[in-house]
Amino acid sequence: MAPLWMWAVFFVVVFALLVFDLGILNKNDHEMGIRESLRMSAGYAFLAVLFGGWVWYELGPQQGSLFYTGYLVEQSLSLDNIFVISLVLNYFMIPRQYQHRVLFWGIIGVLALRGLMIGLGASIVAEVHQVLYFFAAFLVYTGAKMMFIEEDEEQDIENNAVLKFFKKRVHVTPQIHGNAFFVMQTDPETQKPARYFTPLMLALIVVECVDLIFAVDSIPAVLSITQDTFIVYTSNLFAIMGLRSLYFTLSVMLDRFKYLKYSLSLVLVFIGAKVFANGFIEPDPFPPVTSLLVTVGLLAGGVLFSLHRTKAELRKEVEEHGAAEKREDKEDKKDDEDADAA
Repeated sequence: MAPLWMWAVFFVVVFALLVFDLGILNKNDHEMGIRESLRMSAGYAFLAVLFGGWVWYELGPQQGSLFYTGYLVEQSLSLDNIFVISLVLNYFMIPRQYQHRVLFWGIIGVLALRGLMIGLGASIVAEVHQVLYFFAAFLVYTGAKMMFIEEDEEQDIENNAVLKFFKKRVHVTPQIHGNAFFVMQTDPETQKPARYFTPLMLALIVVECVDLIFAVDSIPAVLSITQDTFIVYTSNLFAIMGLRSLYFTLSVMLDRFKYLKYSLSLVLVFIGAKVFANGFIEPDPFPPVTSLLVTVGLLAGGVLFSLHRTKAELRKEVEEHGAAEKREDKEDKKDDEDADAA
């Protein structure tokens, strides 16, 4: 277990990063481009690597390997999260110059919500170790489902229960008010000033709910790798901060990674199988470094296969589109010739 001073260092680092992000890099609202998004996400990834190296130095190779494995698993499982967040922001018609603000404050909520869920999950596992086998079975089931069952592409944001709840119980403005989450307006019924939620606030609330839903998959996955709350929490937070920065790139490139789900499903099945193997086979057949290498190999293979396959599909679409245009040109030319002959 990590000493308290390491927790303190982590929170100081996170606080400094958030202040630097909002107070300097994004002090003024602007539309973040792909280059800026890639630079920021690369910076967060570099810091995660450094932090993992520090964990490796302070707590040993085993804990360092577990940090990197948890980081990779959480970041990979959160790719679908990015897609749903994109749908949420588009549904509320949040301009791109304000989307970073929603994502930034979403991280603040994640700090608290993930902490509660990880602490609760780790406590349950510590009291009833057999819960790990339930997590493992859940991961194997989720991996198999991801492999063989097609998920609906359409997400019904309109019927989100939380959105309905707030629309019925609080004042909501129909339009954006700059980067404000709240505004004061006159209530048409009472003619008194009242606090109104803006679409930015509703989008933030739904994004937090989306994160909770996806945490149901990712937290059991990382807890199945290690029950060290320091490793689980820090790897989760670094992965989420990096992905939120990468959002502006991934939101327009997710189609290129549509086959990654197959390697993700294999990762989940592997982690679940690892838990069962650890319980019945001595010594551990999958030590942390081996697990890290297997996870990296599966994810890298999924990324490369997805990029190769989608590139071939894109080329085929372009060729088919070109052939269709040629056929249309021939038909138009023939029609012109027939018209001239007539």
